[in-house]
Amino acid sequence: MAQAPKSNKKVVRVASSNASSSEASATGSGATWKPTAEAKKKATTFRILAFVLWILAIAGEAFTIFYVLRQVPIKMWLLIVMIVVIGILAIAGSLLWKNANKLDPASKKDTVRFFVQNQLGLIMTIIAFLPLIILIFTNKNMDGKQKAIAGSIGIVVALVAGFFGFSSNAPSVEQYTAETGIVQAITGEDEVTWTKGGSVYHLCAAASAVNKESKDGQIYVGTSQDARDAGKERLTLQLDTELKECGYEDYVLPENWKAVVKGDEPFVADEWAQGTPAVEESGEPTDEETTDSE
Repeated sequence: MAQAPKSNKKVVRVASSNASSSEASATGSGATWKPTAEAKKKATTFRILAFVLWILAIAGEAFTIFYVLRQVPIKMWLLIVMIVVIGILAIAGSLLWKNANKLDPASKKDTVRFFVQNQLGLIMTIIAFLPLIILIFTNKNMDGKQKAIAGSIGIVVALVAGFFGFSSNAPSVEQYTAETGIVQAITGEDEVTWTKGGSVYHLCAAASAVNKESKDGQIYVGTSQDARDAGKERLTLQLDTELKECGYEDYVLPENWKAVVKGDEPFVADEWAQGTPAVEESGEPTDEETTDSE
């Protein structure tokens, strides 16, 4: 359970929705995280909407190529408007796609799917802009100044849209499994805390990070999935400090704990489990284990 906060901030318990309650409630014992049916349904809806927006962006590109760029003289204002509209549609689609990936991420074990699923926004942006930009610079109905203006605007908008489409630290099934498993291994349950403005979540309400001054003066409590649904990127990298602040000072973190939290190394439940004596093949504890348990 989350300990009482060190400050006077109000502790608010989040009511977990079906989409927020991970089916991997036993990840601490090595189970793999899985999204709920509601989360998958919501992710599917986001992906459909993303594709609709991307299709509209590509349709806008086609309209610009086959109509706007063939006008004599070319209406520069219409060309620029179309470039901006295509960019807005591409960005909106990418944001929806990223939200879908947060609800239903891919597994790093499937390398091709993981790459395509997480970089699809960038791929669609390239499709929506690269042919258009090339045709702007090679268009015979535009002079050099017009090509420079329209081409530069096209490149800038494409770069901005590409930025929103690219996923530098994409979520994965392995990351969610690790985060939930780590929290359960340390605290015995899947319960974490966070603040409205923070980017990560923490072990308890007594953690100094959540007790810093914030606009709403509240500490939120819920599952690790609730925290992710609230926009928190991952578990804090201040676990060594929060073990003491949250009353788990006897817990010893694995040497590679930071790499595991970052997602650079896999989560191995046995490496995080403590207080469980090993058992011989006969099923009886050894003398050494019996002594330790006493």
